[in-house]
Amino acid sequence: MKTLREANINKGTRVLVRCDFNCPIDEKGNLLETYRIEKTIPTINYLLKKQARIILMSHLDDPKGKVVEKLRLTSVADALFSYLDLSILKAPDCVGKNIEQMVKEMQEGEILLLENLRFHKEEEENNKLFSKKLALLGDLYVNDAFGVCHRAHSSIVGVPDFLPSFAGFLLESEIKNLNKVLENPKRPLVAIFGGTKIETKLPIIQKFLDLADFVLVGGKIAKEINREKDEYKNNLNLYNALDFNQGFDIGDKTIKEFKNIILKAKTIIWNGPMGYFEKSEFEKGTKEIAKAIAENDGFKVAGGGETLMAIIKYGLEKHFDFLSTGGGAMLDFLAGKKLPGIEAIK
Repeated sequence: MKTLREANINKGTRVLVRCDFNCPIDEKGNLLETYRIEKTIPTINYLLKKQARIILMSHLDDPKGKVVEKLRLTSVADALFSYLDLSILKAPDCVGKNIEQMVKEMQEGEILLLENLRFHKEEEENNKLFSKKLALLGDLYVNDAFGVCHRAHSSIVGVPDFLPSFAGFLLESEIKNLNKVLENPKRPLVAIFGGTKIETKLPIIQKFLDLADFVLVGGKIAKEINREKDEYKNNLNLYNALDFNQGFDIGDKTIKEFKNIILKAKTIIWNGPMGYFEKSEFEKGTKEIAKAIAENDGFKVAGGGETLMAIIKYGLEKHFDFLSTGGGAMLDFLAGKKLPGIEAIK
């Protein structure tokens, strides 16, 4: 896989960058936090120094192939301006003759943000013609969107068929740091999983039952394992939550047990909250586990949208060695699956 440093970028080169600006939003479409935007800034700054013409593309939420006004990327453009302190051209769409003309008229060192890719159903269908239309906007392609690398969408796997392709600095960093957990981690290695989607978490739990010294499971998936998954109960390194606060959070006994294990860890991987932390009466488990991980001196990695929200809510970002911008992508990568977005740029 070639990285951005290996790309031949001259003054005025059109660089098409797939970003992951899919930040949490409120009911009006306002961004609740901008961590994923912030983590793409080093790649953008590098391209600005090269005086490239920078075309950024992303999706936001799930408009299901239709234009949804509150899901336009105007708020993303505003956030980019606050980080970069320079004007951002905002396109009314992401493909078409008008957009091609906007790119043609760009000056060196300018940034154009395309409109929400998922306003077109062809994006998620990996439509070849749609991929080609996107590719017409660039001379080369950069994938800096680890969070969607597990999706075989046009902007992820289609565009690299038409352009020289490279990994951005964020994508490069994700692979490097997640590999530290998989390749000769310092032990004890403790893996912590929570959340609600047991079907997405089971493969990774199975993987880490072989890889980790301790696997701690909270959230709704712990209740599912207690109820249905008898085959896991004989795993001596599996510590499943056994007491709960009204069913919406792990209980005090589990919190104490988990914190004692976290205290001994040299490497920690965390994905998924311990309960319904958005409600104050059910946040204790997630908050206490987050604080215990933050206080550990080992190598600490966390990821997933809700997990990041919790870490940011409690002001603990600086206490983690790496925060992954991926949820499903992080789980698939750690489970040993090949991610389509990474394979496409190899």
